[in-house]
Amino acid sequence: MTDSNQSPFPLALSVIVVSADSGIALRECVDSVLRSHVSLELILIDNASRDGMPAAIERAHANDARLRVIYYHRNLGFGPAVNLAAGQARGQALLVLNPDCVLRGDDLPRLLALLASRPKAGLIGVAVADAQGVVDPASWRRDPLLQRSINSLLDRPGERINVDQPIPAEVIEVEAVSGALMLLPHAVFQRLGGFDEGYFLHCEDLDLCRRVRDLGYQVLLAGDIRVHHGKGGSSRHRPVFVSRYKHRGMWRWFRQHDPAARNPLVAGAVWLGIWSHFLLCVPGQLWRLLRR
Repeated sequence: MTDSNQSPFPLALSVIVVSADSGIALRECVDSVLRSHVSLELILIDNASRDGMPAAIERAHANDARLRVIYYHRNLGFGPAVNLAAGQARGQALLVLNPDCVLRGDDLPRLLALLASRPKAGLIGVAVADAQGVVDPASWRRDPLLQRSINSLLDRPGERINVDQPIPAEVIEVEAVSGALMLLPHAVFQRLGGFDEGYFLHCEDLDLCRRVRDLGYQVLLAGDIRVHHGKGGSSRHRPVFVSRYKHRGMWRWFRQHDPAARNPLVAGAVWLGIWSHFLLCVPGQLWRLLRR
């Protein structure tokens, strides 16, 4: 029996990182989290990596009780892995962080302060940028509705998935943010039932943002916080595998959230378009892989 005076969340924050052959970037990510003075735990959940990096990190931080490494001998997918880690998390807030993101010293305190100041905040993202400081357009996104997706694919005028304007250096309410970094109240994540495990990889972040809004909470973009994101450490090793699940995620999001999916003829055309696009991408992906 638990003492009624004891909080079920003894920590301010649980950081969840999913690795899958993420390479040296994973070490930099973990080090940047553990440099923080925020009351936190870091749960590193490994999806059958073969690069030995999670075990090396665990050895390097053997004396730091904040780090917990969970190993799985098969690839669970991103969302299911986060859900498993979240089930063991003790933080009032959850930070889902890509293994190729590197935090600065004040990022976590600023994010937690923002979350505490916005009672309707259900999910907070940031401006993620490359090593040169160029912000990823996917930091500020809209729901990938059919017309927006077509505009994005064909580079046509009109609304696209990524918002085509500079991110203001302030906090704004948006439809969706980059899944590279997502901060949520633990209670909201539980109400959502976590990530939809029907998404193996890609588009689960867009789905989560949509469901946060459907619950009546806000999705916020902290445009004044920029986090370095290396983009795709593990995906470079398995481009066709990743592309397959990305396209599968697109189809699932369309069926679940886009009103256009109610028309069977439109749905059939979208299914054909998604998988034709996947097949057209495969030769180039294999060629780039062979040239490495």
